[in-house]
Amino acid sequence: MKLTTLFNSALIIASIAFIPGIAGAQTANTNNSGGQINADVNSNALRKNSTEDSYLQPFNTAFLAYQGYLKEQGIPSGGALISAYQIGSLTAKDVVQAAIRANKLPAKVLNDSSYLNALESQLTSFSNTNDLSE
Repeated sequence: MKLTTLFNSALIIASIAFIPGIAGAQTANTNNSGGQINADVNSNALRKNSTEDSYLQPFNTAFLAYQGYLKEQGIPSGGALISAYQIGSLTAKDVVQAAIRANKLPAKVLNDSSYLNALESQLTSFSNTNDLSE
């Protein structure tokens, strides 16, 4: 019971600390090939010097869904998200489609099996974490 309380407290603190930056994010580097990134100091925007794509990390997409930032696109938040995923009425592809409609991801992410698999892993980890509290 104490471990669950500790974990939930850490999750709440992380949510408070990170959600403003994640929710406002338009892009994040998902390619670990070492491409050079230049930061625009005036607008805090990230630009890459190559033709490689950059967008939200799968963890950030799952976290946005969990925190309710995709509710307008039909994705439940919190425990309802976990329950819908566990019973199979919600998939990683559904979350990606909602993030696309919310202009958080480009449409081509739907065809990126590694991104979908990583998002699936994040949703599964939310489910596993939820099992600890029972």
